[in-house]
This record gives sequence, C-alpha cells and structure tokens, in this order.
Amino acid sequence: MSVTLLWAVDVYGRVYSVSTAGQRWVRTEDALLELKRVTAGKGRCWGIGCDHHVYLNMIPHEMPIRYKEETYENQRWNPVDGFTDTLLPTDRWQWSDVTGMNPQPLHSFQLPSRSWEWEGDWYVDQNCGGEPSQTGGWEYAVDFPANFSPDKKWNSCVRRRRWIRYRRYTAQGTWAKIPLDHPRKPPLPLCDISCGGWEMSDESGRYPYLWAVSQQGQVWFRRGVSSHNPCGSGWISIVGEMMMLDVGLNDQVWAVGEDRGLYFRIGVTPSEPSGNGWIPVSAEWGNSKENVPPRGGPELSSQLKEASQGSVLSSTDSDSKLGPTDPSNSTNDTPVLEAAAPSMVPLGGAPIVPVDTQDAPTAPKTLIPASDSFINSLVSDRDKTSTNQQSSLMIEEKGQFSPAQILMSPEASGSGTPWSNVDLESAEVARSTQAEGPLLRNGSAPYGLEGAQGVGDEDGPVWAWISGGGCNVDAASQISWLSATGPLVSSLSLTPVQSSVWSDQQHREEISKKPLERSNSIWLRKGTLSWWRDWKPQRWVDVAVALEQSTKSDGGKDSIFFVYYTRYDEKKYLHIFINEVTALVPVSRDSHYAFAVYTGPRTRLRSPLVLAAQTEKDMKDWLNLLSDVCCECRGIATPPSRQALWSTTSKGDIFVHEPSFSLEAPAHTLSCDLMFWRQVPGHLRCVEANSLGLVWGIGWDGTAWVYSGGSGQQANAADAGHAHQQTDVRSVHVYENQRWNPVTGYTDRGLPTDRPMWSDESGLRECTKCNTQLPSPQWAWVSEWAVDHSVPGGTDKEGWQYAADFLVTFHGHKTLKDFVRRRRWTRKCKITLSGPWQPVPPIPLSDISLMSYLAHSSMEQVPLWALSDKGDVLCRLGVTPQNPAGSSWLHVGTDQPFKSISIGGASQVWAIAKDGAVFYRGSVSPQNPAGECWYHIPSPSQQTLRQLSVGRTSVFAVDENGNLWYRQGLTPSYPQGSAWEVISNNATKVSVGPLDQVWMIADRMAGFPAETPGTVCHRLGVGPMQPKGQLWDYGIGGGWEHISVRANSVEAPRTQHPLSTAPPPPPSPRRPVPPRANGATVGV
Repeated sequence: MSVTLLWAVDVYGRVYSVSTAGQRWVRTEDALLELKRVTAGKGRCWGIGCDHHVYLNMIPHEMPIRYKEETYENQRWNPVDGFTDTLLPTDRWQWSDVTGMNPQPLHSFQLPSRSWEWEGDWYVDQNCGGEPSQTGGWEYAVDFPANFSPDKKWNSCVRRRRWIRYRRYTAQGTWAKIPLDHPRKPPLPLCDISCGGWEMSDESGRYPYLWAVSQQGQVWFRRGVSSHNPCGSGWISIVGEMMMLDVGLNDQVWAVGEDRGLYFRIGVTPSEPSGNGWIPVSAEWGNSKENVPPRGGPELSSQLKEASQGSVLSSTDSDSKLGPTDPSNSTNDTPVLEAAAPSMVPLGGAPIVPVDTQDAPTAPKTLIPASDSFINSLVSDRDKTSTNQQSSLMIEEKGQFSPAQILMSPEASGSGTPWSNVDLESAEVARSTQAEGPLLRNGSAPYGLEGAQGVGDEDGPVWAWISGGGCNVDAASQISWLSATGPLVSSLSLTPVQSSVWSDQQHREEISKKPLERSNSIWLRKGTLSWWRDWKPQRWVDVAVALEQSTKSDGGKDSIFFVYYTRYDEKKYLHIFINEVTALVPVSRDSHYAFAVYTGPRTRLRSPLVLAAQTEKDMKDWLNLLSDVCCECRGIATPPSRQALWSTTSKGDIFVHEPSFSLEAPAHTLSCDLMFWRQVPGHLRCVEANSLGLVWGIGWDGTAWVYSGGSGQQANAADAGHAHQQTDVRSVHVYENQRWNPVTGYTDRGLPTDRPMWSDESGLRECTKCNTQLPSPQWAWVSEWAVDHSVPGGTDKEGWQYAADFLVTFHGHKTLKDFVRRRRWTRKCKITLSGPWQPVPPIPLSDISLMSYLAHSSMEQVPLWALSDKGDVLCRLGVTPQNPAGSSWLHVGTDQPFKSISIGGASQVWAIAKDGAVFYRGSVSPQNPAGECWYHIPSPSQQTLRQLSVGRTSVFAVDENGNLWYRQGLTPSYPQGSAWEVISNNATKVSVGPLDQVWMIADRMAGFPAETPGTVCHRLGVGPMQPKGQLWDYGIGGGWEHISVRANSVEAPRTQHPLSTAPPPPPSPRRPVPPRANGATVGV
C-alpha cells in the first residue's frame, strides 16, 4: 500500500498533514501561508489562501515533472543559395509548430510560472521517425504539406528539423501560488474548490480536474491541468450560479445552487472535462410520490409543468479570456432571445408561468429551469401589500439579482422535427391564460435559510451541502432522478408574448417592473422560411416565422418578428422587436432569395439574422411587410426627405436614412449602429444628392439615373406614377491561374500551397466557369465567357498578367523572375426591375457630384459635375429642383482622363486624374459654371489618390492604399490649401457633407476578418476647431459600397435659455462615446 497524506486546516488558517505511515500532524514549511480551505487528490493538494489566491502543493515523487517544448525549423531550396530560411510568401513560418500554421520562434517560449525552470538550452533532435539519422536532424520533402523522410532526393525542395528543450517543475513539496490569467481578470474571490481523481489508478492515463466557486456564485473550471502542467493554464467560466460543489467518482460534479437546489453536471468526460450542462437532482421526497423540484414547493412544480419549462439547465462555457461574468450584465440588453418551445417568456427574458392567485403561496419561489439561451434569475412571488412591492422594486433597482444562467444540452445530429407539431393558433388560448396570472419577476435577491419555510411532508428541503464521493454515475447509468427530460417537460406549443410590455425602448426598465398589461394582438403574417443558423456548423434550417402586432391602450402599435426552430428535438424560438430593426438587406447566399435582418446588437456583433424564401415574390412580400411595419413604428410615411443620407451596397441595393438633430450634434450623438436604413427600389452603383432634393445615381453599366420621387412601390397609388422600369448590367469575373515549371512551362499544375487554378480575385475561393453563379436569382446572363483585357496593370495579347508569386503585384509583361501568371475571364449579366428612377442618356458616367448646400438655400441652377466612363469631365446645364435631369452636357477640357470629381461649398471643384494627380478648377461660379482653368495640386508624398470629396470648408481624399487624407490650409483667399495630412487607414470611399461632416466606407472592421468588406463609418468630434475629427464610429457593414451625406444639412437647434435665479436642473444622462470596438480609432 502506497503512503498517502491527510490534509487539514485549523481555524487560524495553518495547514497540517498526516501520513498514513506516520503518527503525527506535520505543519507546512511555509509558516506565513494561511489557507481557508483545501481539497486533496492523489499526489496533490489545492487550497484557497486568505489572499483569495489558489495554491498547489505537489507531493514529492521520485520521477520529476518534466515537459518537452518543441518547435520546427523550416527551409526551402533555391538554385543560387541551396537550402536557406528564405521561404515563399505562401510557405509556412521559418519557425513553426509541426503543422506549420502557428509561428514558434525560439525566443517566444516562456516559462509558465516561477515554479518552472529550464533544464538546458535548445538542441536539435537527431532522430527522424524514432530512428537515429546522419542528416543532422533534417527531414526532406517535395513541399511542406507532403510527407517528410530523412532521405534527400533530387526533387526535395523543402526540409525541416525539430528543436527540443525541457523544463522542470521545481515546486514539489511546497505551496506554489497559481499565476493569474494576466491581463484577464482572475475569478476572485473564491469561496470553494474541489478536485477529483482520487480513485484513479496510475495506469489510467487520466488526470484530476479542479473546480471552484466564487463568492458571487460563479462556477470556474481549471483548464490545462495535466501531468506535465499540474498548475493548469487558465480558468474557464461555467454558466450557472452555485453555492458549493463537490467532485466525486469519475470526476462527476455535484453542486448546491443559489436557489438551494441540488444539481449534477452532465457530459463530464475525458474529452470534455468541463461538461456541457446542469440538471436538477429531482428525487422523491417523504411519503409522497411527488418529485422534489429544485426549490419552490409543489405549487411551483405544477406551474413548471403547465408552462412546460425544460429541466435541463444549460449554457456554453466561456473561455477565461472573457474573465468572470459580470453580474450586472444580463440578457435584458439583448433584443434577440431564444427560449424553449414550451416556455412563455416576456420580452425581458423571464418565463411567464400561469399561477392560480387563490392558491398561490406567499413563500419565496426560486429557480425556474428553462431553455439554453435564457439567463433565469431567482424568481420570487410578490407580496400583495404595497410595502413588499416597494421593497422588491428597490432591490431590483439596486441590481442585487443573481442570474442563474442556463446551459444547452449536447448537440444532436440529423434533421429537425417536422414543423407540423408547431401550433401557432394555440398561442391565443395560452396568451389569454397567461394574462390572468401575475408576472414573475426576472430576478430576486438571494435569500438565506431564515427566508425559507420549514421543511415538512409537503415541502422540499433547503439544501446546504452535497457530497458525491460515494455515488457512481457514468454514461450507461439510468437514474430516474437525473433524467434530463424528466417530469417537468410537457408538449405545449410555443406561445408568443404580448409585445406591449416592451413597447418603448427608453422605458423598458420601468415597464419591466409592472405587471403585464392586457392588449389586443393579431398575426400580420405567418409562413415558412429558411434560416442561416447562428451556431456552427452553420447551414440552412427550415423554420416557421410569424409577425405579431399588438395595440396598446393609447392606440400605439408594436410588432415582434418570431422565428420558430427545433434544436435537440426541442422546439424553440427567437424574436426581434420591430422597433429595434435597423436594416433589412437583401443578401446573396447560395443562390437563395435571402435577406438579412439587422438590429443594434447584431450590427455590433456583425451577425445579422439571415432568412431565405423559396421564391422571389415571397421574399419581396416579406421585405415589403417588414419594411412597412418598421417605418410605421418610427412614424415614417413619406418618401426620402431632402436631408436623407443615401448609400448603396456592393450588390446594388439602395438605402436611405432619415437624419435627426442628434446625428451630427456635438453631444448626444446618435450611435452609427442604431441608424435605421430603409430600402429604395432600384439598382445603382453609387448615389449622390444635395439638400435641394436632387438625387442622381450611376448604374454598374455607367448609365446615369435621376430620382423621380416617391418610394417606387406599386402598392400605393400615389407612388404608381413614380415607378419606372430600370435595367442594369454588370460583369462577373473569374481568374485562371498558372505556375511555371522548367519542363512544361506554364501549366495548371501548381504547388500544393498555391491558390486554386480557377479562383476569385483574392485566390481564397475556387471559382470556375461552370460553378460561378449569378449574383442573385433576379439576374440573367446576357453574354458568354470572354478574356478581359481591361485589367488594372495591363495584360499581354492573350490577356495574361505575370508576377513572381501569386501574392505580389501582377504586371502585363513577362520577365525572367515571373513564375506565375493569371488572366481574367468576364461574363455579363442583366437585371430588370422597377423603381423611382429615370435614365439620363446618352453618355455613360463613372463619377458624379452635386453641389452641397446648407438648409434653406436656393439657387436657380444647381451645379452638377460628372466624369464619363472614358475620363472626360462634364458639367450638366439646366439642373433645377423642377427639372432635376437638366438639359444638356457641357464638356470641360483636360489634358488627361480623370477618375474622381467633387464640387463643394462656394463652387469649389476638385478632381483626380487617372495617374493620381490632383487638380483644382478655378473661377467656377453661377455665371461661369464650367470655370476657366485647372490648377495642379501636389499629391501626398509617394501616394496615389483615387477618390475625394469636398465639403463646405474641407477636402478629404482616399489613396490606393486605403489611407484617408485631409487637405490643410484651405481659406477663401487660398482655396487650394497648403499640405496633405493623413487621418487614418482602412478607407475605400469618403463623403463630406455641407456641415463638413465626414463619413466613409471602411474596408474591414477590426476583429471581424470574415465579414465582407464595406462598413459605414462616421467621424466623431468634427467641428470648426477640430475639422479632422477624433475617432470613428462603426455602423452597419458587410458589403456596403458607397455613402453620400452631402444632402444632410440638419443642424442641432441653438436655443437660448432665459435668465433664471433657480439652480439649473441636473443634466440628463448622456450616452458617452463608446470605447468599444466599433468606436475605436482606426489605426494609421
């Protein structure tokens, strides 16, 4: 029998141990160490110190604890220098792991903590495949993804060797402090810990795990604990609030919840040591045959049965990067929630349980298990007296709730349950029943034993401790009181909720504290769509959808959009409040008739709700209905105003936003992700407008279009006269790629690390002529595939472009160092639709600009400048608000073609030539609309500008590298300015308005590399004393092509406050400029 230790802590925090081979207690050598609690496993003991840190004592053993660090050195052969560390851009890192995906230079390896030390320096592993070699440790292969061998062959172009270094754990026999997850917040203070593994044998190959509970009730799991890393590597936050826990046989976890209920952690396996959900221990109690609920008595148990709340408490484990969960953050801020199918949930997220008010007890009612994405708080009934109601409200306002978060059950495979079981009609019956009962609050202050009733034959016990050391539960166990689908599950249909509770965004906190008011609710439409589900693996799922509208007592209307789906054979739904929808955008997904629904939180997370219809008509019907409801709840019933912001997507869709005073106000600025964008029928590449109501656009085929007014919808008789047929043509491109080899020359046989031989422009996605599809089902092919010779950089006679490798710049002529080439194939497609746009023939255009005006301005003729598709400068004559299309074009002479033009305040005309040169047009006036001559403006050093925009007193430009530039020194006497100053990068297009406000389309948003390029950004802090602004606020994104703010001249009203002897009222709480990701300054 091996010698083991018994550990104990006295009331002074001193730690003692006694050996099974000894007779005396021995105090730890560290006399200054004071521990509050210890938990011991085989060969180790964990403890919580009085400083709230976690300590570990590893029992000394004959075998030292060692860990082998390894990294690989990679080299490639070239005919000049042989094998060198100069690799191709597509190769792996010079120092990497065995896969080559992660860089691992020697200096990047650090000791995990002070309890470790290096045994020696790095050395080369002389063994290849487990056998000694004479090659110095080198392994050879044709290319890196191929199999390596110690034999060097004639075609061995790459090689690698492994470097090894050992580190040793030196803190055996002493108490070592576990390092914090710096710079992340530690899970402090901890009040309970427990480790398992004490029944494991030495040959099991497993290692014990550590669990902990903080004083806030947050559960934590120590990840990375292994034989070579006994301290672990970090903490994982486990959703679910517990008071204490115990790790028993087979590392199974038992816990006492904040509601004094007993819970068991399901899914704890060697491959998933943290498990995947909590389930209640619902054994029978006393002489009755009723199951003991988590807490709350038999009344609440019957309520749970009626409300059909699932008994599986589930959640997703969050990594330690996020730190501990902030109790103040709850799902009440998230407008899109999902609930179990049988649950009836108010828009705040708390389950609504029908209660018989006559038999309802006054004892506290607690945890209600629900479906996976709800965070359910401890629920208590409210006393009928006003005193208890006021005290309950005071507790809520102070934020003293402890939300009990719920975890999802394991993922199920296969198809979902047929939607014939979803009974939407039964919602009306359930709703009427729901309105009769009181609304349980979404949270309650935790109570102690003094707040609970005595335990008798009718009530379940109030649990304080649990120990599972003698209970063996494994995957094959069939235990009735641990069933994840136990007696609390029934088969009620999904029940939508009354939307009047959350009718107003700014009053949600107050309204959520009031009982649910009875309202009249109707279904505007029900149907079936496909949903691109949010979790991985992402795929299309058939769902049922419904749009519910309710009428409040004051006549106002609110609407909620529901999406019903099935997960783990359980019916669930998520819903979106219509007054929180910020955009309805048609998207291209796998040739589906798809559209995306954006809200403020989903915009910030870059995760819209994507739905698809079976037919184009069905998609348009849903879009029109949802758009009409969104406009109705915002009081928008007219066509776009003269001050509207216009924008287009890369797909060609047109959107407008009605600005308010807060959009450009210096204080209380409207956040960019909360802007509501509504679609205008039509298809354009870019749109420009001004405050006189003139709107021009350019299609992808260069056709100029002028806005004729109205919304373009045939549904309204007033708009029928504004709808016209509109067509647009655009080109679809694929790239043919080839690599040179000395035997056959250029062929379609590339290296394993090369891009596909037929791909898109980025080379990341394979695109062939056969599998390339139309942008959307509304398009139709109008030509066949042909080689495109109009590619930037030029081509040879056959359309090829050459380069040294695929990731560098291509050019149109071949050199000796060019090992790859590509050529672009193009095919045209056409779309036909109706909208409020009239064509302006006959010259195709590439750019256009209308002179911006301040509010209440008027002019007989509006200056309009444009560029033809060949680069000619044009000036439109006869443009007025009564005749927005104008009368004729006036050609303005230049010595070279132009690519961008803009006219700002005081008739300032700026332009950029094809070679990047900047020009200013002098003497432009209403009497001389074409001006007299061009003045050359020096470009930024070593930069080529491609687009610019002119405001009232400022000029901004974007170069080919995506940098945004500001022109300094502009004055009325010297309108050309003095110098260029870089503002930020990551820009594709910029728009400057009549108030000198600055907006742009950003290429990418930091932290979301998978998002489609094109994000709307607003420059904050722009003012007369700070014309360059301070930082960017990110808004809607994912495929935005163009934005124009040149019509927005809405200024915040300047009010003068009368003199008063009374003290000024306290300022209203303002929303500060968010320091989050979508408000961060774009790096330069």
